[in-house]
Amino acid sequence: MKDSVPSVLTDIRACRICRDLPLGPGPVLRASSEARLLVCGQAPGTKAHETNTPWNDRSGDVLRNWLGLDRHVFYDERLVAIVPMGFCYPGRDAKGGDRPPRKACAEHWHGRLLPLLSGVRTVLLVGGHAQKYHLGDACRPTLTETVRRWRAYGPRRWPLPHPSWRNTGWLRRNPWFEEELLPALRRHLGEVLA
Repeated sequence: MKDSVPSVLTDIRACRICRDLPLGPGPVLRASSEARLLVCGQAPGTKAHETNTPWNDRSGDVLRNWLGLDRHVFYDERLVAIVPMGFCYPGRDAKGGDRPPRKACAEHWHGRLLPLLSGVRTVLLVGGHAQKYHLGDACRPTLTETVRRWRAYGPRRWPLPHPSWRNTGWLRRNPWFEEELLPALRRHLGEVLA
């Protein structure tokens, strides 16, 4: 039987590759073959895991503000697919932050799902893990260098930092992000999602 988005999503939601995670498996993603925008972040946080809704936290509020999208548009699967590098909450590291997404998730599922998202015209690469996976050798040595070179990846791919409160200092040190990249991205998304 040939893969379809619904069949692959059913398989992903039944996945138990990461059954040893602290909160257990609980894949959190949204996708449809019609979606024009793909948001690829790292992995869901605890609130996303609990509500089964990606970006359902303060970071999601910041991301939607960056994009100029309200919740209604952001969660419309006919417009926006949300496919993180890891589908399940990875747990906390020793410093109190979230662990990185497990590589097995993208290795096992992205190759089956992403080619089926035929309507995607733009991919947002939120954070270093997504950038390294999707940009490969074109990814720069640091997240700052990669995001600073945003024009080189467009208009299809847009590298972004993670919209966490932990990046407040980064945003202050890199005013070009809000002054140049975000207005261009909002204009572009206005065309893609119109």
